Amino acid sequence: MQPKYLDDDIAVLPQIDPSDVAGLADMGFKTIVSNRPDNEEPGQPTTAAVEQAAADAGVVFKSQPVTSGAITFNDVADFKEIVDEAEKPVLAFCRSGTRCTMLWALSSAGHTPTEAIMASADAAGYNLEGLRRQLEALAAAEQ
Repeated sequence: MQPKYLDDDIAVLPQIDPSDVAGLADMGFKTIVSNRPDNEEPGQPTTAAVEQAAADAGVVFKSQPVTSGAITFNDVADFKEIVDEAEKPVLAFCRSGTRCTMLWALSSAGHTPTEAIMASADAAGYNLEGLRRQLEALAAAEQ
C-alpha cells in the first residue's frame, strides 16, 4: 500500500482496511478522510470500523461520503474545508482513489494552475483529462 501524493499535504489510496490504519499512522498521516459511502460494494469495510481503527491509532478520521460519478459543488466545498482544517498530512480514500483525486483537483482549481493539477494527478496514476474544461472554468471564475 503506497499512498499517492497529490501535493505536500494530501495523498490518496483506494479503499483501506481497518488493519491498514496503524501503518498509515506510522507513515505520518494525521488525518484520514473517507469519501466512500457505506455499502457501495459488497464486502467493503464499514466507515465505523475504519473510524475505530483511526481512533485506536491516534489519527483524526473524517467521513465525507460522495456518490461516485455524482460529485457536486457542495461536495467539493466540503472536501476543501475538511482538508484545509485538517492536521496534515491527509490521506483520502474511496473505491479507487479517483473520486478523492477529483475532489482535490476541483477544490484546487483557481488556486493551483490547471496544468499543475493535471500533472500531479497524472503522476499519481489518475487521468483527469475529462475534468480539464471544468478546472479551467473554475480557474477563470476565480480571477
